[in-house]
Amino acid sequence: MKISKKLSSLAIASAVLAMAAGSAQGRDLTVVNFGGANGDAQEVAFIKPLEKELGKKIIAVAYNGEQAKVKAMVDTHDVVWDAVEVETGDLGRGCDEGLYEKLNWDHIGKKSDFIPAAVRECGIGAFVWSTVLAYNGKTLKTAPKSWADFWNVKKFPGKRGMRKGARYNLEFALMADGVAPQDVYKVLSTHEGVERAFKKLTELKPYIQWWEAGAQPPQMLAAGDVVMSTAYNGRISAANKSDHLALKTVWNQNVYDLDYWVIPTGSPNKALAEQFIKFATSPGPQAAYSRQIAYGPINKAAIKKLDEKTLADLPNSPENGKNALLSSYDFWADHGEELEQRFTAWSTQ
Repeated sequence: MKISKKLSSLAIASAVLAMAAGSAQGRDLTVVNFGGANGDAQEVAFIKPLEKELGKKIIAVAYNGEQAKVKAMVDTHDVVWDAVEVETGDLGRGCDEGLYEKLNWDHIGKKSDFIPAAVRECGIGAFVWSTVLAYNGKTLKTAPKSWADFWNVKKFPGKRGMRKGARYNLEFALMADGVAPQDVYKVLSTHEGVERAFKKLTELKPYIQWWEAGAQPPQMLAAGDVVMSTAYNGRISAANKSDHLALKTVWNQNVYDLDYWVIPTGSPNKALAEQFIKFATSPGPQAAYSRQIAYGPINKAAIKKLDEKTLADLPNSPENGKNALLSSYDFWADHGEELEQRFTAWSTQ
């Protein structure tokens, strides 16, 4: 009787495991990105072509970078997001906290095929993007040239749009205060440098109109709500194309960065997520993506596929990168949490 029960239990357990495996394999792959023009470009360059190749549905979900949602899924072992686009600071913290799988590069591609900043333990670059100074060419006749101009409310009166967060704003503040791009993180790594950055932000605080979603700066500039704004370069380019606006980008002192693909720990679709990431970072889809939106490829071979007109709008073109700053992965992994907390307290004072 005991043997029979044991065999029965094993049979039930095997059936449950088989059903779970079948369910995991049967569930559609879910890809999470920041939506908007970026999401539209990914739909054209990554999602639709891979759906056709695999013969499987891929669900695209837009989010606003809420890492708490990823953490809740991982902690409860109920992961329903498979390949997730994250920003640099979130990649570092999430990797340290065990929220993301360590990538198996044998399933992704050769590390040497990608620009160095794209290769991380838990993530691979999705594309290169930049936060720039943007303005409306129809309403602002004198062009600003630097972050010092962004802070100059006498010469350029009016509100400024800025993303609500510490990252990038602290760098902009130091450059506005005269720090050269190559020295920004050296200064920001000191207590005095952080104080200097917040002091500079405080000068501009009465003129700041905060934004949180990438679609907001073009809207704010077009409506005349702000005279200048920090903005994602791809959003400015996309708004000009779709709405026939005359928004201008100042590449000088831009802070460029990468978004990364990660796989939340415990994803039942890990193998399929790896397949998606391998496809999305290969030369053809990477070049197709950059033709859809002005964000640069992380695959070296893809860069060679692009013409001069396309390259002229990309953050990692030789011309646009002359006086730019690469956002520091290590700095924001080490200091991001404390600086974001301080920023939140400062912004509510």
